[in-house]
Parts: sequence; C-alpha cells; structure tokens
Amino acid sequence: MKFSIGGSLKLAFRPWVEGLENIPAEGPAILASNHLSFSDSFFLPAVLDRKVTFIAKAEYFTSPGVKGKLTAAFFKGVGQLPVDRSGARGAGEAAIKSGIDVIERGELFGIYPEGTRSPDGRLYRGKPGGLARVALATGAPVIPVAMIDTEKIQPPGKVMPKLMRPGIRIGKPLDFSRYHGMDGDRFILRSVTDEVMYEIMKLSGQEYVDIYATAAKRQIADAEKAAKADLAAEAKADAKETDAEPK
Repeated sequence: MKFSIGGSLKLAFRPWVEGLENIPAEGPAILASNHLSFSDSFFLPAVLDRKVTFIAKAEYFTSPGVKGKLTAAFFKGVGQLPVDRSGARGAGEAAIKSGIDVIERGELFGIYPEGTRSPDGRLYRGKPGGLARVALATGAPVIPVAMIDTEKIQPPGKVMPKLMRPGIRIGKPLDFSRYHGMDGDRFILRSVTDEVMYEIMKLSGQEYVDIYATAAKRQIADAEKAAKADLAAEAKADAKETDAEPK
C-alpha cells in the first residue's frame, strides 16, 4: 500500500527532492524534519525507496465506523505508528520507546523535533526529549530534513489539498556517537537538539523563533481571542451610542 500511495502522490504533486544520496541504503537512521503540514508524513515517505516510520496519535487507528477504518488503513499503509498518549508522561515516553524499537530493527525513524506543526511557517525551537534521547540511546545518525511549501498545499484546517509542487531537502547525516549513553543529561539533550534545528533551518530557509511552537500557538490563540473581545466591545459601544441618539 505504501508504494501505491507514494506513487499516486508523486504523480499528482511531482515533489522535487535534493539530497537523496544522504539516505543510507540500509541500516538505522533518524530523519528529523520541520513540520509545516499534516501531509509532511506522506510526502517524505513517498520519495524514499526505504520505509520510514513516523508516530501518530492512537486515536487515528481506533476511531469507529467506516471512516475510522479507512483512516486507520491509510495511516498503516504509509508507515505511521500508533502511540498511546495516556499515562503519567503521555506521548513523550511512548514516542521515545517506539523510536528506539524502530532503530533497533535497523529501520528509518521519522520525527518532528518541534513537536507540532508550525502555526505560521516559521521554524520553532526543538523539544529536547524524543529526538535527542532516541539518538543518544541508540547511536543512530540523525539526518536533517526540510519540507518546502507543504503548508501551502494543505494549510491547517483545510481538508482538500491544493495541487502544487512541494520540495524536500535532505541534509548530510549528523553523528552524535560522542554522546552515546548520555541521554540523561539535559544539557547534552539541548545541545544535540539545537544542532539539528540549526541544520534544518539552513536547509529550509525558514525564520527561526526561539520559543516552542506550542507556546506560539497559545499566543496566537490569545491574540485572536483578545481581538474578538475588542470587536465585541466596539460593537456594544456603537450600539449604545446609537440608542442614545435622539429619535
């Protein structure tokens, strides 16, 4: 199913790719990518000859009804791995364990260090948990990846994608074996994550913002809420002035 979906995506969208030679023909590696769109997890696997496994929330695989079954089949077909977000530490620990399992099988593991999609096309600070801990626990090389223009194909909230060419730039593998086994040192985890994010920034050309994308989303939501409140207040004030005018 992966090949049929990948072939269809390549035929319809004709993605361009740079740096395919940086993907090893065999053996484990971590693909660390920016995250602009829901479709990122489909376009990258579509252009690779090897299977790459990303993680996805378990709800995508357990929704009831015909739609739920079709969604689960689709995610399984493109190599998505369900992760249960319940428990004391939620998806973080589950994602790390899943990533280590994939690497130990000698496969490619895909991860988004930002932790969520960019709300505005900029590149945000990487979270030092999943990516760095999997890399240091396994010694696998980290390959930085930049998705280009995928947010224009399928912006957040849009169901139907726009037909246009996305791009994918794949950087040279980064070796963090010098830190192998130091996955409990938070300063090392931050250093590794920042180095990977710097390489992604160079590949993508995105503006870098040194806050987490989740915080940026909260700021945007708060600003939108405040703007709506201001409009409502203005409308109320205008209504009062109208009522106060002599009849």
